[in-house]
Amino acid sequence: MKWQGRRQSDNVEDRRSISGGGKALVGGGVIGIIILLLNVFGGETGQQIAPILEQMQGGQQQTEAAAPLSKEDEEMGNFVRVVLADNEDIWSKIFAEHGMTYEKPKLVLFKGSVQTACGGASSASGPFYCPGDRKVYMDLAFFEELKSRFGAKGGDFAIAYVIAHEIGHHIQTLIGTSSKMRQMQQGKSEAEANKLSVALELQADFYAGVWTHYNQANLDTGDIEEALSAANAVGDDAIQSKMQGHVVPDSFTHGTSEQRMYWFNKGFKSGDITQGTTFEEIR
Repeated sequence: MKWQGRRQSDNVEDRRSISGGGKALVGGGVIGIIILLLNVFGGETGQQIAPILEQMQGGQQQTEAAAPLSKEDEEMGNFVRVVLADNEDIWSKIFAEHGMTYEKPKLVLFKGSVQTACGGASSASGPFYCPGDRKVYMDLAFFEELKSRFGAKGGDFAIAYVIAHEIGHHIQTLIGTSSKMRQMQQGKSEAEANKLSVALELQADFYAGVWTHYNQANLDTGDIEEALSAANAVGDDAIQSKMQGHVVPDSFTHGTSEQRMYWFNKGFKSGDITQGTTFEEIR
């Protein structure tokens, strides 16, 4: 992605040098696997899993002194600021075209653990959006896990895709989709409630594709493949197959690899937010 020398957002809170709470357990043992299975691209569920994680970790965490950011850390922070700025510009324009006002969210970078309005969270939670404070939370170490454990290609646009996905959850909060989904889940069986969660997550993938559609002038060759590789790697079926050797469709909460790639592509090719009809199509 072409990002150097471009506008950076002021809405990034960089807590990486002050994050307390110890070393992340992402990918480490049972806890990391459980959280990654349940909560890759956390969306609305980040706040639900965090208390469980904290209880399970107990005294396992080791205190780690804050360290100054490296040049690589600083560069990654600047990249994230540019991606967030692009999201601000594009979604502000799209909202205005539909007679709405876009409220810019904050994006928090942290290492190890973080406190949010939705509760405490660890890096093992994966990137997530907290509707309680309308902030996206992200430990960039997640992307190395995405490559090493789940086989994604990596690359800067994989990070951009994840940020855009989480911004998609913010959009769902702003227009009321998330609250309607939670109401629809009431009284449903676990399997039916999970289908609604899948629809929410796939719509966030669709919104990430819409953002990419309007950001094509800044794409490099291979960026779309990086996004699709990340989407493929975090499909429920791909994760379950890798981690437990079989898949349980009724337990899916984020969608299959095929679905995630399909909805990102649909958003990318159409650029039309009215076509994000996942709730009508995912039954």
